[in-house]
Amino acid sequence: MPFYQDFTDENATILFWKYNENDQFNQWELIQPEDFEKVQNYHPKKMAEYLMIRKLLRMAKPDHKILYQSIGKPYLYPKDAFISITHSYPFAALAISTKRVGIDIERIMPKILKIKSKFLHDSETVWTENADEVEFLTVIWVIKEALYKLHPSKYWSLKKHYEVEPFELNDLNEIKCRVFDENFEDRYIAKVIQIEDFYFAIIEENHKINYKIPKNNIF
Repeated sequence: MPFYQDFTDENATILFWKYNENDQFNQWELIQPEDFEKVQNYHPKKMAEYLMIRKLLRMAKPDHKILYQSIGKPYLYPKDAFISITHSYPFAALAISTKRVGIDIERIMPKILKIKSKFLHDSETVWTENADEVEFLTVIWVIKEALYKLHPSKYWSLKKHYEVEPFELNDLNEIKCRVFDENFEDRYIAKVIQIEDFYFAIIEENHKINYKIPKNNIF
């Protein structure tokens, strides 16, 4: 079945699609007129991701469309809800909520070891260097990417401004994480789900932890 799973909860509509070769999309119906020129040279996999997202939007809000800010951030039009999108072929997912939401998906692959120094906070290095390092790194990556999409302050450094508390791979339902700088911090609870050889992260503003920690305190 192409429609893979519904992760909708009381706060957000979260829909997930897995592409297969039997999927049939009406491109004239799903491709927005302003996007025709942009997508006409897309690689087939990238086009499939684009169409899956628009099909999910049709399922949830058939009278809306996805537009992009100048910085590339997607938003819903009409602007009556927040959205987050993610895709990594053959999967694509869409989240829609009345409050901010962030989702991300990533395949579990050893190549993440090559870039860990670019996104691991110093405190995370201590507890991720073990036999399951690739899986730990992938979970941290999808959480930080989801946090970036969720948080109104778009800090460029996943290493300096985003941090994930230690967790166990057999318990990914409530992972504490934060966005911070020298003046403030916002803490959240992330939910991570393993789907085949991918990790999928969901963070909702409703799951923000509303308390302050003294400066320079870390997990």
